[in-house]
Amino acid sequence: MASGPTASGTLTAEPLSAPVTAPDRSGGDIAIAILISASVCHLLNDMMQSMLASIYPLIKDDFQLDFVQIGIITLAFQLTASLLQPFVGMWTDKHPMPFSLPVGMGFTLVGLVLLAFAGGFTSVLIAAAMIGVGSSVFHPEASRVSRLASGGRHGLAQSLFQVGGNFGTAIGPLLAAFIVVPYGRQNVLFFILAAVIGIAILSYMSNWYNRHLIARRAKSVVKALVSPVSRRMVQISLAILILLTFSKNFYMASFSSYYTFYLMDRFDLSVQSAQVHLFLFLGAAAAGTILGGPIGDAIGRKLVIWISILGVVPFTLALPYANLFWTDVFAILTGLIMASAFPAIVVYAQELLPGKVGMVAGLFFGFAFGMGGLGAALLGWLADHTSIAFVYQVCSFLPLIGILTWFLPNLETSRMRQRAAPRG
Repeated sequence: MASGPTASGTLTAEPLSAPVTAPDRSGGDIAIAILISASVCHLLNDMMQSMLASIYPLIKDDFQLDFVQIGIITLAFQLTASLLQPFVGMWTDKHPMPFSLPVGMGFTLVGLVLLAFAGGFTSVLIAAAMIGVGSSVFHPEASRVSRLASGGRHGLAQSLFQVGGNFGTAIGPLLAAFIVVPYGRQNVLFFILAAVIGIAILSYMSNWYNRHLIARRAKSVVKALVSPVSRRMVQISLAILILLTFSKNFYMASFSSYYTFYLMDRFDLSVQSAQVHLFLFLGAAAAGTILGGPIGDAIGRKLVIWISILGVVPFTLALPYANLFWTDVFAILTGLIMASAFPAIVVYAQELLPGKVGMVAGLFFGFAFGMGGLGAALLGWLADHTSIAFVYQVCSFLPLIGILTWFLPNLETSRMRQRAAPRG
């Protein structure tokens, strides 16, 4: 069955059992301004989100919360951020919504205002959930726009998009340490400026995206969008990728939510000093993210996934027993190497399911957020019942799940075999 435009102009894809074709590698010229805009907006979006976790010590003291309640706040954010994303992605695969991008940032803005004036635990939960909704609307469509602007260099585009988010995640705690923590929670309102700037840039991106869609429909551009491997192998591969994402993000949750508490407890650091050490880890993760996509374009995404998950095992196993200097060294190396996995995982999954860019982005960004939220809640419970140091001893074994990468197919080899196979 051939694919083609529907009456509404939406492009449809062939089923997975259709003849396999190689993915389009040309994709036209790279739209640098759009890629940079998407990365900047991702920076602003994730900066505002990471600020929430960064002021947990302040929230904990303001409302006399325990670690379980801190985990529940993260869970409220991550559930709205994770559960909605795949559905947003599936819907926009069929019904693109360019102007949903600034609307999503508007939800984040409202969440920030609620957080600044929260009067109790319930108010904080609602604020966190609103910020999560903004994330759900933002990520699938922004990821799609980055891919459209990539000129066929999908790994590079995904890395540029994700590195903005990683830098935002790294900057958020640093800004919170110097703007919010010393002067009170209402200074969260300073971050509203970032939301306003994001809405303006996203409006520009939305206009470009809308023009792209109009031009594409006018040309009736339709391509065979089918997987290079069998349906069963697609299912197995997606399950493995999800487990690898679980390993990565569950471990990363131990840093994003509890690393400051760990450093304060183990090395008697102040909140501000611990935030600076957290910044070192998150900054290294941002650098690793920008490397993962281009290296995957060059040497293959499976090899990048291998190295980035299993390669950190020596450092994660040693970190719980190190002094402060070596804790920084191991944390930086772990962040640098492990973060390179996610761009490769997302693009690999998009190549498994061509034509499902939004759904794949929503699924993996959403699952990553969900694992972060679940990890925060479970690790908070574990910290309350044991110790914060024990959390890092348990989490140190998670990267061993990277062994499952062995079972992922080599997609380039699969395409070569399909092209060489006789056509009936």
